[in-house]
Amino acid sequence: MAQTQPSKKFYLDLHLHSKYSRATSPRMDLEGIVSGCQTKGIQVAACADFTHPFWFKELEIKLELQSNGLYRLKNSETEIFFILSTEIAAIYSKAGRVRRIHNIVIVPTLEEARELNRQLAKIGNLSADGRPILGLDSAKLAKILFGISREALLIPAHIWTPWFSLFGSKSGFDKIEECFEDYTDKIFALETGLSSDPLMNWQLSSLDKFTLVSNSDAHSLQNLGREANVVAGQPSYDNVYQALVGRKNFIRTIEFFPEEGKYHYDGHRSCLVSLSPEEALNTHNLCPKCQKPLTIGVRHRVNELADRPFGFKPKKLTPFKSIVPLVKIIADVLGIGENSKKVQTIYNKIIQALGSEFEILLDTPPAKLLDFDNQLGSAIIKVRQGKVKLTAGYDGVYGQIKIKTGEKSAKQEKLF
Repeated sequence: MAQTQPSKKFYLDLHLHSKYSRATSPRMDLEGIVSGCQTKGIQVAACADFTHPFWFKELEIKLELQSNGLYRLKNSETEIFFILSTEIAAIYSKAGRVRRIHNIVIVPTLEEARELNRQLAKIGNLSADGRPILGLDSAKLAKILFGISREALLIPAHIWTPWFSLFGSKSGFDKIEECFEDYTDKIFALETGLSSDPLMNWQLSSLDKFTLVSNSDAHSLQNLGREANVVAGQPSYDNVYQALVGRKNFIRTIEFFPEEGKYHYDGHRSCLVSLSPEEALNTHNLCPKCQKPLTIGVRHRVNELADRPFGFKPKKLTPFKSIVPLVKIIADVLGIGENSKKVQTIYNKIIQALGSEFEILLDTPPAKLLDFDNQLGSAIIKVRQGKVKLTAGYDGVYGQIKIKTGEKSAKQEKLF
């Protein structure tokens, strides 16, 4: 297992789920998350789902507060830290429409998390799911949260997802002020989600004042860090807080190629119809096969609210880097499924040889990648250069990504 070494930067994943959330791997327990973070190269991860009573009890038993303001497994020698972060789903009526908004909530201590849980338990059932569904206005959630802790953070989650988000085409708002009202000035960061990237979000001048963050929303160990944040300095709650509130020490985000997200384009899954925003407008946003309304995707929704052209770059921005998960690259090189035993075997070999996944995808010198295996190394280098072929996702269907791998490796027989 690759060990994460102290450095002048750290990788941060603020949004993931525990074994108590629906459709989540049973391996998403604290020990599993630590192991997954070591492999990926993540130093600070969300504890996930602290609103769930059984999970919260595990957090109390297994975690202890460190001098840096973060938590760590008791008696652990790893440098993997937890931040108390969870996702809350809110369904409520506002301004004549049903709203379905997901928010990430972060608090400094277990004591504050316990108090938040106590107050939320009066509103809905926290034990039904790791990500609770509450009939709670987002502005009222903000009032409760900031009444408990001034150092808490509230981050609207995957803000463009059609069904469950701040700006979602199905149940969201056109302006953040419509959602959070008097508490808008306490919202400092927005999670862009898998189907958008900062370049798309820069089209809205109203978002310039917010820190744009990216997280995995992982339901399995394999998906940890598929999107993440890079912060300068050593891991601490204060460093995370300052990065999100004022972009101090915020280096960049790690992104999916947004086309790979499952809501990038407009579409109708049952009819296998995928349309660009321009194509959808030509059909009056109706499915050309069944004539029912299309699910309007992220690209289209961004265009609706944008006041700038695509490609505009604000003066104050946080850079980003788009990646493809290492298992996907290996599977593409081999021409087989990601979940095959052969892909996992090669994944384990390269991690053991070269370090964490983030090191391999972002920092390992090209010569070392090519020396490990010419074909696989070439594919990783091409992803770094953005030389990929993308088929956009739509209406809940993930997009497809292909890498032009070139000639077969001379070492293919040895590894593959």
